[in-house]
Amino acid sequence: MPPELKIQQLRYVITVVEEGSFHAASRRLHRTQPALSMAVRELEQKLGQNFLERGSKVRLTPFGEYCLPRFRDLVNQHDRMARDVAAHADGREGHIHIATVPSVASRIMPSFLARFITRFPDVNISLHDENAHYVCQMVANGEVDLGITSLWQNSEELHYRHLFEDKIGVVCRRDHALAQHKTLDWQRLRGEKLIGNGTSRLLMNTAAAELVENSAFYISNMISLLAMLEAGAGVTTLPRLAFPEQSASLCFIPLDNPDVVRRIGLVKSANRTLAPAAQAMEAFVLEQMWADAV
Repeated sequence: MPPELKIQQLRYVITVVEEGSFHAASRRLHRTQPALSMAVRELEQKLGQNFLERGSKVRLTPFGEYCLPRFRDLVNQHDRMARDVAAHADGREGHIHIATVPSVASRIMPSFLARFITRFPDVNISLHDENAHYVCQMVANGEVDLGITSLWQNSEELHYRHLFEDKIGVVCRRDHALAQHKTLDWQRLRGEKLIGNGTSRLLMNTAAAELVENSAFYISNMISLLAMLEAGAGVTTLPRLAFPEQSASLCFIPLDNPDVVRRIGLVKSANRTLAPAAQAMEAFVLEQMWADAV
């Protein structure tokens, strides 16, 4: 069985050679000279060969000439690995996969991720833009580390932490009769052609449930939904974040009766431990995400 080589002893040999004496090496290493000499002698005895010629000046033996570059390689490799492991352990390195609903991806994540990568420049991030159901499914299946989404029902597979609420409103063309109102009661929507979408289920189990049940269309794709609204095909309900604020032709009117919100939270697996980089992302989300949503 090969002898055990202690990194600290190898470091001592390298430093003695670089400094040219045990005395100078002891000052650099903050060790006493006898302790340094004893550690080098112990390694020589373990290997059965001397590294240094005996005398007043430090001079390598042929065995020492052979060992020195190999000791340097081993110490450098050890130090690199130690730095890498430490960086990975405290979340400064790694790869994070995170999935969010489209409105969060486009409205909140750009500035949020810009701040995150400023603090953690060596972390790689993959952002997935999916609907709420699929975000939860990706987290449950282990395809992503974290999800930022609505959780429509409790799940033993997922752990949910609430982040913020996103108010529901009515979206219509600016030239629509409803656009003159600052807020709306759901009953004013009776007789309107309501276009259902993936978030319409938020109206279920409220007084406005009949609007969803009697909706004229159902469109899950946001681009298609906005095109239908701009064409004057009807009105819809959306969370505030999902409304395109830059739209010149559409407007958002808060729905006050019923007062409905979409709850957005951080979702992770209830059965798996997050990698350190994902733990850092989780802490950063809980610390700062609310500021982007306010």
